[in-house]
Amino acid sequence: MKKFKRKTFYLGGFDPRGVRFYHQLYREQAARHAALTGQPLTVGGRQAGVAGSTVSAVWAVDNSAAGVETDYEYLRWEDLVGKVWIRNPFSLALRAARAYAGHARQMDFLRMRRLRKGPVITILYPPLLAMLIPLFLALVPALLLSLLLPFWAGAIIGIAISALLSGRILAKLVVPWLLRFMTYHGALAAEGPGEALDERLDQFAARIAQELDGDWDEVQLVTHSAGTILGMRLMRRLIALRGGSLPDHFVMVGLGQVVPVIGLRRDAAWYHDDLRALADKVFRYVDISSPPDGAAYYNVNPFRLVADQFAARVDMLSPRFHLFYLAENYHGGWSNKYEAHFDYLRVGDRLSPLDFISLTAGRRTVDDAVAAFRTIP
Repeated sequence: MKKFKRKTFYLGGFDPRGVRFYHQLYREQAARHAALTGQPLTVGGRQAGVAGSTVSAVWAVDNSAAGVETDYEYLRWEDLVGKVWIRNPFSLALRAARAYAGHARQMDFLRMRRLRKGPVITILYPPLLAMLIPLFLALVPALLLSLLLPFWAGAIIGIAISALLSGRILAKLVVPWLLRFMTYHGALAAEGPGEALDERLDQFAARIAQELDGDWDEVQLVTHSAGTILGMRLMRRLIALRGGSLPDHFVMVGLGQVVPVIGLRRDAAWYHDDLRALADKVFRYVDISSPPDGAAYYNVNPFRLVADQFAARVDMLSPRFHLFYLAENYHGGWSNKYEAHFDYLRVGDRLSPLDFISLTAGRRTVDDAVAAFRTIP
């Protein structure tokens, strides 16, 4: 069997955990894939990328039974995320309040609601819960204890209970992460990416451009979550490096797309320019976003945010996770929003042509995987 050789670039979201976490996640999901197929799938160790360990890490994926070799390159920006990751809860509360004031002024929430209602709820519930849960946990015990104790004593105990429990409850509801996400992207929309992030995106674009002439049957740029936002700016630079066009064996994949978080900010003129610059460029784009994922924009074409027409060949798909998970294992989107947003990177209880390992380590090209997926009733 002739070897199928794939180059995969992965650009992840706003997450300080970085390459170690995602390499381990890939190994775990590859093992699940191998168990379902009965075919071995070997994931090699991490190594520094060609442009240095700051820019990327690489590992080899060998699917010998299918005759597939994948050179997987994880594009790194977790160091930049770590520099803006707000750890102090009081600082987070203050900066989130300022960020949400900016979103209130600049975000086109009416248009966002017409596109998808779920993300609007996901954006708005964190500040409400961040205020109401600590207040509720302090006030209710204080009022109950005031029947037995002086009110001041009940208030102190109530505040102590709130301080003890609020953080755990809010973390379970993913409130701190969403507040950090919205705070960062509020600044990103208003101020632009800044020198450090733009330099990193230039390095990413240079790496992809370098590999497009390599001996690959397919070259993928897979973006996930907030990586789908940066992916559009990266694509503009990549196309410019390649003189305005890309080869047919290149494909961009968006998982859990969140482009409207910046694209619908009225003050993000720099980002609107990126999207408009891409609207008349010919390339392959596949968007895989789940309707129950409250953090993603299912069936929202990023290019239509700024243009009536676009030249890219676009597919907008739901992964239909419910078909590939047993009921007891399916996150569903509301029971655990954070985990649901990472299901794009997992393998279910049954194989899907669009699961992450099948896309990046399977024999099918992305186009073939989309065609196979569309035949599923």
